[in-house]
Parts: sequence; C-alpha cells; structure tokens
Amino acid sequence: MLLHTNIIGNGEPIVFLHTGLQTGVTDFIFQREYFSNNYQVISPDLRGHGQSEADNIQNFFEDSAKDLFETFAHLNLEVVHLVGCSLGALVAIKFSKMFPEKVATLTISGITPVKPENWLELHEQDVKGQTEVLNSKEIAGYFDQLHLSDWRQFIYFGRDENWYPFEDVAAIAEVNFPVLFMVGEDKANETIGASILPKRNINIHIAIVPFAGHLVHTDQPQIYSNILETFIESNVALLNQNS
Repeated sequence: MLLHTNIIGNGEPIVFLHTGLQTGVTDFIFQREYFSNNYQVISPDLRGHGQSEADNIQNFFEDSAKDLFETFAHLNLEVVHLVGCSLGALVAIKFSKMFPEKVATLTISGITPVKPENWLELHEQDVKGQTEVLNSKEIAGYFDQLHLSDWRQFIYFGRDENWYPFEDVAAIAEVNFPVLFMVGEDKANETIGASILPKRNINIHIAIVPFAGHLVHTDQPQIYSNILETFIESNVALLNQNS
C-alpha cells in the first residue's frame, strides 16, 4: 500500500520512520527542520498509523517493508538514508534486510539487539503500561484523533510475548552498508546489545548518548542530529571518493 507521506526540503533523501503510535509529523520534529535545509526529508505514516489506514497488522514488519518499497517507487526514490526509532527502527531493519539495494545508510535507535534474560518480566511491565494507556480517556482521545485506523490493534499486537523480531534485529550484523546505532545510556539492554554488534561487522558504528533513554532523538535532539549528520556526510564523502 502507498503510505501517506510528508516531504520537505531538497537534496539527498532522508527517510524518518516514527515510533509506535506516532506519525510522520508528530515524531522527529526537530530532525525534520534540522535536515530540511540540506536534504529532502521524507516522513511517512507507517501502516495503521496517522493517515495510512490499515486494519490487518498480523505481518506488520514484512508488510510495512513492502509498503515502504511501493511508496519509494511511487516517489521515484532509488536509494535513501533510512532512519528509525523503536517500532520505526524495526521496520527499517526489516526493509534493509528485504531491499538492501535501496539503503545508502541505516540509522537505528530504541531497539534491543539481544533478547534479555528477563524478557518476560520486561514484557509484562510493557503490557501493564499499555493497559493504562487504554484506560486513560485523555490519552485514548488523543490517539483517536491522531489515527484514522484503530490504534488499539497495536496494543493487542504487543501483548504477544513473541512479537519482537529479535531474529531480524540480529541480522544487522550481516549488512554491507553503513549502520549507525544510537542508544541512550539510561537503557541498559540497548547499550549491552550495542556493544556486541560492532564486533561482528565493521560497517556498524555505535553512539551511546548521555542523559538519554529509549527516545534518543527526543531526549537529546541536537546531539542526535549532529551525530546523524556526521555519519551521513562522512559516508557520502566516502562514496564520492570511491565513485
């Protein structure tokens, strides 16, 4: 399906994939403005989010990767700098695995590369928090006006303890294009996983950002943007030297 997409700026395309229950215009707000001065910034609503309607998310990650491929083809995008956080990062990883020829660089954050030993305990905590979201009239009302589709399907989707695609995340170690993995120092499981990946692939770069948690781009927007800009520019320069 074609995704509803917001586009600003001109230049090489950077695609930002939002976190769960957000949209292309409610997430990566600082980064969209920052990068639109020199890049074409592309912000799609993932399926079932915002104005990209979808009522079937059983194969969410694979279907979302196909959505991106179709949307990029519609926009005549040959190769992109792909950036995602949390749910958006998981979609970005799946897309990179299925369509590696479309990825110039991949930047991810807010993911757990290695399944924690206490995963069931952490999952139970997440389910408890999500239940509180469902029971809050104020929060539910906000999401009702934000999404055309029923956003609650993602809450139910996440109740399955096996929903997290650890196998796909582990496949990052096999890519041949540059990867930047940014983590907030406050998230132990993310930083532990980050320390392992570069040992498996020299194409993977790690940035542990102080005073940040799961949402690094929100907690430290300027630092995140500076690191991302340096990463992209250094790899563009390298590609130009080798071409």
